[in-house]
Amino acid sequence: MITRLLIERLDARAIIVVAVLLIVAAAVPALNLMLPADHPLHVPTYMVALFGKYLSFALLALSVDLVWGFAGILTLGHGAFFALGGYVMGMYLMRQIGARGVYANPTLPDFMVFLNWKELPWYWYGFDSFAFAAPMILLVPGLLALAFGWFAFRSRVTGVYLSIITQAMTFALMLAFFRNDMGFGGNNGLTDFKDILGFDIQVDTTRAALFAATAAMLAFWFLVATFLVNSKFGKVLVGVRDAESRTRFLGYRVENYKLFVWTLSAMMAGVAGALYVPQVGIINPGEFAPANSIETVIWVAVGGRGTLVGALIGAIAVNFGKTWFTGALPEFWLFALGGLFVVVTLFLPKGIVGTLGDLFRRRKRPVDDALEPQPAE
Repeated sequence: MITRLLIERLDARAIIVVAVLLIVAAAVPALNLMLPADHPLHVPTYMVALFGKYLSFALLALSVDLVWGFAGILTLGHGAFFALGGYVMGMYLMRQIGARGVYANPTLPDFMVFLNWKELPWYWYGFDSFAFAAPMILLVPGLLALAFGWFAFRSRVTGVYLSIITQAMTFALMLAFFRNDMGFGGNNGLTDFKDILGFDIQVDTTRAALFAATAAMLAFWFLVATFLVNSKFGKVLVGVRDAESRTRFLGYRVENYKLFVWTLSAMMAGVAGALYVPQVGIINPGEFAPANSIETVIWVAVGGRGTLVGALIGAIAVNFGKTWFTGALPEFWLFALGGLFVVVTLFLPKGIVGTLGDLFRRRKRPVDDALEPQPAE
């Protein structure tokens, strides 16, 4: 019964995407660990971490597409949930350092010793255990989103006003986390990680495992998002996006639908941030910057809003381009990003996936029309 329900809620595109992600999760670590460095198919360790970062960003873009593409909530603050998930993971990784820090304090992280903190703040308790930190990755951004959404959606704040409020939220958090007295490392953030789950975070096998975990987690959340948007709940979300007042008139509690998908999306973004941090080795208040959230919206727009798979493609493609441009032509990267957004807005309003889908349907329609029976003369 459950298997049949899952199959009904999934389409061929989702199955292909999940299969590709699972293949990548196995292939990239294998090419990194099993082939010698001089082999033409060998994937260097730095590339494994870079690809893992791309997949983390893809999960963040997926979370934005879920609320913007299907519920019509243009969020300019999802970087806040991404950063909070990253800080939760960073707190766990900092507690794993123990006495191996610069100041050899078994309890306090180095930045607390440097700032003359005498004891560990209460909100750091429990983060020496991954069993405690793992649910916090979901709960911390999820509770913030729940509180924010409860007031915003029940007050019927929509459109550009909601977008501005989400941007103000992430900007306020950025300013707060820059303060040294917050207990999160201030401007420098959290870094110099040693272990994760008892494994050295710098060795190739650990980095390969982190990449595989990121790809698998992206596949899982893609399945969740696909199941959701193909269900009756997803159809109501589309109704809210296209005609909110009419959907409300039909008797649906629009604010409840928005609140659920908003909170779920924030939790997805938190997981993306938690997977991002051990692969890049640092988390600081710069991740709260509103520009990061705006850039995520650009990824979704480039890939194709409301397609799910487009969010993944957009995030990976834009970030790959960013890596190439910042290495080859660093002074032109911002111009390239701005130009890309202008081109997509003017010529590809449905993004890459949406435009390709329209072209495919346009080519297929004449064939379908020719196969239809013609009326007798």
